Amino acid sequence: MTYLSACGRRGRFVILRQAQDDIRQAQDDTGGDSCKGDGVKSRAEKYEELEAKRAESAIPAGPEALARQHARGKRSARERVEALVDEDSFVEFDRFVIHRANAFGLDEKEFLGDGVITGRATIDGRQVFLFSQDFSVLGGSLGEAFAEKICKVMDLAIRTGSPMIGINDSGGARIQEGVVSLGGYAEIFWRNVAASGVVPQISLIAGPCAGGAVYSPAITDFIIMTEKISQMFITGPEIIKTVTGEEVTFEELGGALTHATRSGVAHLVAEDEENLFEVTRDLFSFLPQNNSEAPPEYACDDDPHRMVAQLDELVPDSPNKPYDMREVIEGIVDYGDFLEIQPLFAQNIICGFGRINGRAVGIVGNQPNVLAGVLDTRSSVKAARFVRFCDAFNIPLITFVDVPGFLPGTDQEYGGIILQGAKLLYAFAEATVPKITVITRKAYGGAYDVMASKHIRADVNLAWPTAEIAVMGAESAVKTIFRREIAAAPDKEAKTAELIGEYNERFAHPYIAAARGYVDDVIEARKTRSAIATALEMLRDKRGETPQRKHGNIPL
Repeated sequence: MTYLSACGRRGRFVILRQAQDDIRQAQDDTGGDSCKGDGVKSRAEKYEELEAKRAESAIPAGPEALARQHARGKRSARERVEALVDEDSFVEFDRFVIHRANAFGLDEKEFLGDGVITGRATIDGRQVFLFSQDFSVLGGSLGEAFAEKICKVMDLAIRTGSPMIGINDSGGARIQEGVVSLGGYAEIFWRNVAASGVVPQISLIAGPCAGGAVYSPAITDFIIMTEKISQMFITGPEIIKTVTGEEVTFEELGGALTHATRSGVAHLVAEDEENLFEVTRDLFSFLPQNNSEAPPEYACDDDPHRMVAQLDELVPDSPNKPYDMREVIEGIVDYGDFLEIQPLFAQNIICGFGRINGRAVGIVGNQPNVLAGVLDTRSSVKAARFVRFCDAFNIPLITFVDVPGFLPGTDQEYGGIILQGAKLLYAFAEATVPKITVITRKAYGGAYDVMASKHIRADVNLAWPTAEIAVMGAESAVKTIFRREIAAAPDKEAKTAELIGEYNERFAHPYIAAARGYVDDVIEARKTRSAIATALEMLRDKRGETPQRKHGNIPL
């Protein structure tokens, strides 16, 4: 065959087409590949090989291992991804990666994907990057290739300004790979820090996580654990028994309820894996893609200026009688929908997300139902971290104040209440997002200053008629100021009661603060939702300017 007779541009195209036709015919005559010889796979065989490898990567440890995972009440790593993200949105990376180690028999154990699934997907149409660890492959242990896969998607999350979600189910570092696995963990930790305050990071704990496997989640913004399935600990029960003689179960040491109630490590707890993904999607709906964007806004037919009549009757006449601050929060947010963060830890303060007129807000409130709403070491740290997250990701802050002060006692002083309380003060003071504060009842002493007061640059400060803004409560103030008069009185109790009445008349109200402009307005409680909605709209384009610096030095 010859193609030399054609000339010109049109001729060259004719030549090319004729050549292609002849090559195809030759391939058909030889079974599909004109270059095929002994040991060379055909195109069809290569496609079959690809499908076989994909099938293998879907169940890398085999059907028996998958069955064992299901028997524990756990999904596979791939099933978890599919349950979390939008249908058919997951695009996997590095499914054919394998480890490079050969010590301790690893050269005879190769699993496609090396025990972790990575990729990108969408949740409610919004891009996320994620990884899902596979406990059926070498216990989900992390090696060099495993870590490199995670690092790749973390780099992409930062580069594209997309949230990062990790589904964790790992026994820790892969012992057979030694220091290489430790280096892999450190690379992940470094990226967690680099991403902090840049893109939201969420860690789902869907199984046991030990040793190095717990530090990456600890650096992320939110940890969601699963009841009776997930545990987190640095050292397991066996090592603890060997070193200290103490006997403890896995659940007692690092179960979801332990970390939700005692350590504060878990921000949310799911009932099971299905609920785990529901909670994650709910949390995700309040978060922006990154620190340069606002959170998504949703259409809302709950009137932003709706009156909340029941709030007028909520605060008791007695200053020592408690009430539930959640009733205030649920009354003012859209549809009463409030996602509380760390609801079982440091319950004397409430933190969580809601919406006002479709716009996400972060809410902090003292809880009079628990310890009278005082600030202590744990509640201060809990609220400080939440405030800093909201500030980092452009989420306006609403603060409800009913605080009698800081909790006294040697346990608190020795536990660092000075430093821990200062963390909350620091967090509110450095925040530049819109800050709106509502004093519902007590705002005493230094705690008044700390709880987003006008003096640390809250934008709008409101008070209910029931607000009491003072250095301390009436009884303590009277016994301090008038101790000699009370001691000299023939009827000490009557004199004390008389002085308390005078003190309350003079100080137990919001009008001295209002007269000085420390409170912008005193409003009826029922108008709170409307007032907040109006303030948020006013502050929509707020620009926060702070002195140029590398970063501040938050109290330890």
